[in-house]
Amino acid sequence: MTTTSKQVQCPACGGPSLYAPANRFRPFCSERCKQIDLGAWASEQFKVPEQAPDKTPDFEQN
Repeated sequence: MTTTSKQVQCPACGGPSLYAPANRFRPFCSERCKQIDLGAWASEQFKVPEQAPDKTPDFEQN
């Protein structure tokens, strides 16, 4: 089985990044870009949107 590698855009800096097993930071181009992205998640700069709670009429009655 042959492995093909391709060039992608680094999500952090926008520079070229090798998307292959040889690049241990993929999809990032470097450890620095990977750490920047991790820091953004840790400081809650990126957030997954919360779904609105279920507001059916029978749900809150008791």
